[in-house]
Amino acid sequence: MPGRKLRHQFWNWFLAALLTIVAAAPAVAASSAWAERDQLRVRLIAATEAVGEADTLRLGLEFALAPGWKTYWRSPGDAGYPITIDWGGSTNLADASLLWPAPHRFQLFGLETFGYEDEVVLPIVARPETPGEPIELRAHLRYLVCEEICIPYEETLSLDLPAGVATPAAEAQQIDRYVALVPGDGRAVGLAIDAFEVEETGDGAVLRIRARSDLMPFERPDAIVEGPAGYGFSAPEVSLGGRTAALRIHVSVPAGATPVGETPFTVTMTDGARAMEAVLTPSPVAGGLFAGGLVAALAAALLGGLILNVMPCVLPVLAMKLGGVLGLGGAERTRIRAAFLATAAGVVATFLVLAAVLIGLKAGGAAIGWGVQFQQPLFLAVMALLVTLFAANLMGLFDIPLPGWVGALGARPFGQPGSRLGDFATGALATLLATPCSAPFVGTAVGFALARGPGEILAIFLALGIGLAVPYLLVAAMPALVRFLPKPGRWMTAIRAILALALLGTAVWLVSILAAELGDAVGFAVGMLLLVLLLGLLGASRFAGRSRLFARLALVVAALGILTLPVVSARDDSRALIADGSWQRFEESRIPGLVGDGKVVFVDVTAEWCITCLANKRLVLESAAVRDELARTGTVAMQGDWTSPDAAIQAYLARHGRYGIPFNAVYGPAAPDGILLPELLTREAVLAALRQARGGPDIAAGAD
Repeated sequence: MPGRKLRHQFWNWFLAALLTIVAAAPAVAASSAWAERDQLRVRLIAATEAVGEADTLRLGLEFALAPGWKTYWRSPGDAGYPITIDWGGSTNLADASLLWPAPHRFQLFGLETFGYEDEVVLPIVARPETPGEPIELRAHLRYLVCEEICIPYEETLSLDLPAGVATPAAEAQQIDRYVALVPGDGRAVGLAIDAFEVEETGDGAVLRIRARSDLMPFERPDAIVEGPAGYGFSAPEVSLGGRTAALRIHVSVPAGATPVGETPFTVTMTDGARAMEAVLTPSPVAGGLFAGGLVAALAAALLGGLILNVMPCVLPVLAMKLGGVLGLGGAERTRIRAAFLATAAGVVATFLVLAAVLIGLKAGGAAIGWGVQFQQPLFLAVMALLVTLFAANLMGLFDIPLPGWVGALGARPFGQPGSRLGDFATGALATLLATPCSAPFVGTAVGFALARGPGEILAIFLALGIGLAVPYLLVAAMPALVRFLPKPGRWMTAIRAILALALLGTAVWLVSILAAELGDAVGFAVGMLLLVLLLGLLGASRFAGRSRLFARLALVVAALGILTLPVVSARDDSRALIADGSWQRFEESRIPGLVGDGKVVFVDVTAEWCITCLANKRLVLESAAVRDELARTGTVAMQGDWTSPDAAIQAYLARHGRYGIPFNAVYGPAAPDGILLPELLTREAVLAALRQARGGPDIAAGAD
């Protein structure tokens, strides 16, 4: 018995000692010990407590930095060096890849650097040589930490993971959180780069990025560019537009380097916690006109505004200008100068108002473009009403005071005594009628502006206004020019009648656009109301007593009807601009597949209100040479109708750096990204683009 009792006490003592040893032994750890410095702590962590059977292991390098201290990203910027890891001494490790969460930008003493502060985990994807077997990790680190001074450090971290089931460790969630911050292609976070362009300059280049945010408006967009050794990149100049952002980055290019336009760059786009990354080679700025930046764009805008004076859609501008000159043939220089300056002021002021409206819409994330107000039925109705009133004035129907604002705006608009408001209104109306035109240089200048910030938009639109106002400013500067015109006489009555008919033709054109958007019935009704308006003006100027009262009543009812019908009528989506079976409806999503099958695709974006589009159609696209070539080569011709607002077409134009129409592009096996054509088409340009996109034998340009 004493022996059995002794053995029992021995085993109790042994088990107690064993439990004490087990309890005192450390558990299998999923992290190394901290390496501690005064400025930081760093350790190696794992997402599982054992290796499991997977081909890869999720690890992380965790830094906990003291306040004010930072360490560096893979591309440190103007100073510093990145974190590096040497895995020599590890066992059962084939390789390990370090992932980089999106960094922060730091600016100090004029230097731009990129890295991390406070805390960061750099995810690591490790691949064992033999999955399922234990792994011993030995990580030798080299890194730099900086505040006002910089200190280099080296550490060796050790982490052993046994064989066994890959049970998630406490550190798994921390690793996953930083894996989510590693930039991808942007789709998951709603970021995209629509354009990456370069402007070559004398001392380097400027990179331009147009970015899009699909999920929410941009807050603090930034872009970090990485290129070959020796290249330097400034912090971006950012212009926000709600869900769009334009960024300009100055590049210093080392001597003898490959041209920037032929060099691929890694672009990391960030906006708060969101990030994306892409390897891109910049293309020349859309249109190729702005190698000199804003100065060249302003020159193009000025020239484009001047050319607008001779475009068909600005015939009312010429009519009102001629009317003003005829009314001032014998006037003194002061009155001539004042009248033409007032009209020029109306032109420029209206362009600035348009710019302000577009800036506001862009800041709110709305789609913007040149001439898009012609997609709004109420705007069309107001313009048709005003043009009709100006025509009635030329016909002499305003011999009596008109009700309210009609008389104030319409009476004596062509520079008669005391009518500076009328002169100003003439310039304003002329500008609004010019906006559906895309003369040479206008479309590219507007595209340059709308892809950028408020300052560029205001500057470009001011230049356009000055260009359109040049004829008025010329007469204001040299009033003696009026003396070379014929003296006023009876012949002026005939000229005024011709100009009035031209303005009434413009009103008919505006009503036809309204009919295209709201249906023929609405267009016919508005046309009849405009006729009633003219008859009411005629009656109010010719009749007396009760008849004049009825005429004025008809005038008011007609004006109210013209302004009300577009508001209460629904759009008519049944109409299409496609005239025959040779054209298909525009579907951007089909283009890559068609090109992949070896097809050439010709895209034409047009609208009922775009007179330049109509000219292109009549003179070029319907010519025998172009039609025959499209048919002979089996080219897929797509037509997009932008008469009414269309978000898909708006986005498509913006991705090509265009904000107005006409827009024509050719895609093919040799040009999968598309060849953009000028606003004013020629048969030669179209045939050459078809040949280039196909990449085949030359095209023989036929004649009509």
